[in-house]
Amino acid sequence: MLRIGICDDEQDMRFALLCKLERILEMRGIDCEIYEFSSGDRLIGWYAKHTGRLDLIFLDIEMDGLNGMETAKKLRAYDKNLQMVFVTGHADYVFDGYAVSALDYLMKPPADQRLNDLLSRAMAALHMGSEDVYLCRNSEGTYRIPKASILYFSSDKRQVTCVTQSRSYTFYARLDDVGGEVGHGFVRVHQRYLVNVAAVERIARTEVQIAGTSLPVSRAYQKEALLVLTRALLD
Repeated sequence: MLRIGICDDEQDMRFALLCKLERILEMRGIDCEIYEFSSGDRLIGWYAKHTGRLDLIFLDIEMDGLNGMETAKKLRAYDKNLQMVFVTGHADYVFDGYAVSALDYLMKPPADQRLNDLLSRAMAALHMGSEDVYLCRNSEGTYRIPKASILYFSSDKRQVTCVTQSRSYTFYARLDDVGGEVGHGFVRVHQRYLVNVAAVERIARTEVQIAGTSLPVSRAYQKEALLVLTRALLD
């Protein structure tokens, strides 16, 4: 599933790009969800509550209000891995995308082959970065959460909460399974807590502190947890 956003203050431009994307992806047998935004402000307001929900965003540079470049900078503050493509009618703007690590740009109206090639690059980039993100699936959808932004996971029966630097995500899973999925860089400190080693600020025998929050270290996990965490702090 490829999740795409289109942000353009002209409805006909959004519709034209949406139709092209749906046609190309259908021909390639790729399922997609496409979200439309009529302004940069609407996109930022939505993404603040749905960080990680999009894989790729097409941004019109010349929008009223918050323009495409300003919108991109705000998006980057939420998500460093989001693939961005600028859409513009003037080639003068294309080099501005380097400031926010944009994947590429499209001239209006976008040619089918150019759009097809760009989608291939976007999916390749997403695949290459898949080891750096955790896929969280809940009733709202699927989120790509950068592992570096995760502070810890907490578990209450079968309900797991992923706590990040900006927000939390709740889903149903076993904490043992989550630990296997995130892999290296995380350590279990308690039956209910799995922590990002890099996020730990202070270690004690019975607790660790992360972002000002104290989490208990249980006797069952104490030896391994303290060994891993102490070694990380010394390194």
